[in-house]
Amino acid sequence: MPLYLCSLNSGSNANCYYIGNREEAVLIDTGLSCRETERRMRQRDLEMGKVKAIFISHEHSDHITGMTGLSKKYHIPVYITNGTFVNSNMPMEEDLLCSFKHASPVRIGALTITPFKKSHDAADPHSFMVSGHGVNVGVITDIGYACKRVIKYFGQCHAAFLESNYCPDMLRNGSYPYPLQKRISGDDGHLSNHQALELFQQYRSPELELLILSHLSKNNNSPETVEKLFAPHADDTTIVVASRYEAGEVFCIEDKLMQEVIKEKKKMVKNQQQLSLF
Repeated sequence: MPLYLCSLNSGSNANCYYIGNREEAVLIDTGLSCRETERRMRQRDLEMGKVKAIFISHEHSDHITGMTGLSKKYHIPVYITNGTFVNSNMPMEEDLLCSFKHASPVRIGALTITPFKKSHDAADPHSFMVSGHGVNVGVITDIGYACKRVIKYFGQCHAAFLESNYCPDMLRNGSYPYPLQKRISGDDGHLSNHQALELFQQYRSPELELLILSHLSKNNNSPETVEKLFAPHADDTTIVVASRYEAGEVFCIEDKLMQEVIKEKKKMVKNQQQLSLF
């Protein structure tokens, strides 16, 4: 069974990612309003009824705006660490509040969500790997640098939303004051285009089919800059840039090894049937 994934929005204005199979799905972060999340999901023929859980990476507003509304309206449990929840200052119905721990997988139907700590200027920030039927999808944004945990999980991904936040030259020569530049480029800030490319080149799995470059800065980056940087190194990986203005394409990722096994079994059955005719 394949996994389906879609960036509903990605950027400092809002972040929300849909990942699921044919029966159930999860949302990673809810930076869009409830109404806008609904609208964009309808645009991509994604059903809110399949969303069985929301996972929150950290408490910054571009990741939690729609959390309370979506959870309450559809009675969706929210998985969030205590540190993140306390610092979010968002109301939540107690019976819908769930927690998670670093490297402790959470089962949601046939999906397994593995949270792992990351480096970012928040109370208790985490990234996630969503797995199902042999397919791993990473959501790895808002990271200051690629720590050992990021390297470990990114190297297992068949598809990944990976931060490529800023171009160092554009940040350095732009309008941001120096303290803000230091925050963005520091170890608790965001991943630059070149840091993302280095992670991709050195640590990607041979099975990485899709890389969705995410959380691009509006002022210190551009899709064209990122595409030009990554294109020569894509090889067999499809690389796209997530939009900060609209929902992206719904991608379907299947376990290639399992598909080969199924093909071989079908071939063997066909050969046996042909032999039985003689």
